[in-house]
Amino acid sequence: MRQSRRQHAGGPQPAVWTGRATNRFQWIAALAGAAFMALGITIAVESAWTSGILALVMAVVGCVAAGLLVLFGTLAFVHVEVRVDDRAMEVRCGHIGVPRRTIPFTEVLDADYAPTVTPRHWGGWGYRWRPDRGTAVVVRRGEGLVLRLADGRTFTVTVDGAEGAVDSIRDHLRRPAPPQTPAGA
Repeated sequence: MRQSRRQHAGGPQPAVWTGRATNRFQWIAALAGAAFMALGITIAVESAWTSGILALVMAVVGCVAAGLLVLFGTLAFVHVEVRVDDRAMEVRCGHIGVPRRTIPFTEVLDADYAPTVTPRHWGGWGYRWRPDRGTAVVVRRGEGLVLRLADGRTFTVTVDGAEGAVDSIRDHLRRPAPPQTPAGA
């Protein structure tokens, strides 16, 4: 349901906008993490134990721990999904959707299109915070959107079709959210 500015320049935005960004390079890092884990398991299984138990345990635990950190750290940021509805923007990372952040429009002043967001400017890939720039979810180099929040901070996310997301957010900011019906009514 990705919509662009050109398709809806004069009309209302769709009720829900969704977008996604993917970084296939992260799969290489995930494979490296799996390789470290495999190395640790291989050392544990095939070691002759001649160098002592402490050295063996340190090697196995080190390889498996490094492998798990790299594997899960990269799989969390292979892709990002953005969902904009009439109340908030939700950002979900990776295959299990964690980390996740929901920003209600009551906390948003405006949204801006960023033609080029780079990991270099944010200190790498992933969920980033910089005191001078705000918070960002960066999974690849390219277009993104920047929310200017009421507390003076910004939230940046890389996503394909970011212009459509900005248009949708601005449209929702102009219109008040519909009232919520009480649960059980």
